[in-house]
Amino acid sequence: MAALGWLTPRRRSATARSVLAGEASAEAARKSSQEAQETPQAVEEEPEFPVFGDDRAAAFFDLDNTVMQGAALFHFGRGLYKRKFFETRDLARFAWQQAWFRLAGVEDPEHMQDARDSALSIVKGHRVAELQTIGEEIYDEYMADRIWPGTRALAQAHLDAGQKVWLVTAAPVEIAQVIARRLGLTGALGTVAESVDGVYTGKLVGEPLHGPAKAEAVRALAMAEGLDLSRCAAYSDSHNDIPMLSLVGHPYAINPDAKLRRHAREKDWRLRDYRTGRKAAKVGIPAAAGVGAVAGGTAAAIALSRRRR
Repeated sequence: MAALGWLTPRRRSATARSVLAGEASAEAARKSSQEAQETPQAVEEEPEFPVFGDDRAAAFFDLDNTVMQGAALFHFGRGLYKRKFFETRDLARFAWQQAWFRLAGVEDPEHMQDARDSALSIVKGHRVAELQTIGEEIYDEYMADRIWPGTRALAQAHLDAGQKVWLVTAAPVEIAQVIARRLGLTGALGTVAESVDGVYTGKLVGEPLHGPAKAEAVRALAMAEGLDLSRCAAYSDSHNDIPMLSLVGHPYAINPDAKLRRHAREKDWRLRDYRTGRKAAKVGIPAAAGVGAVAGGTAAAIALSRRRR
């Protein structure tokens, strides 16, 4: 009995502690369950984007390496070479610039300036209408298969929501307009080459639409269109476009260079990368196809350069 008497208080005390522990555990579980139920509700209540029917919102897309793999100016140059607009040594230079652009994933100011200067000298004396017609052909030959499916889907989402979508690029406005029209976009802002009586003079109107100039173009277009920039979105791969991205309420870093990636993370901007499998699972894009296209384009550019040695 002594032994039993010694055990009984322990049993009663353990039972009391068990009750206390059970009640505490149940309370914690109840709170946890409530929190778990509240979290999905908060996500569900988050406004959908893009907002359907918001006619004061629009989307602005950079072109090179954002909408399209590589530089539009390079592909345009390939098409002009095919049509005997310039010599083979110029093609080799275009090829090197494109290879650098693809491998480095960033815009080199000297390369971009050299490419623009080359293009201006090439089109000097030609009619604007002629280049517009050729641009349609070049799109089919070299650009149509280089559109990033993921970025194309983002643009389509804005269109489906009833919003206008604009390309904003340093590429010649003529080729930018061709690409925008072929993709079913609203239009394009691009670098304007001077022409007199429909003939190119070999000079620019102002400066290339690059960096801060893009932001000014978007600001001016938004004012003319009656847009609310805080409700608009912008997409780019380059840190040079931070001024444009900073204008809008919904900035996206697409295939970002290192500087833009760091800036986007600091600012908590959304990122999408279609060059590798890192984001492919989230957006449903076949990563292997994208990687293969980039590698193939790089090899082709280098091969074109070597062919002229």
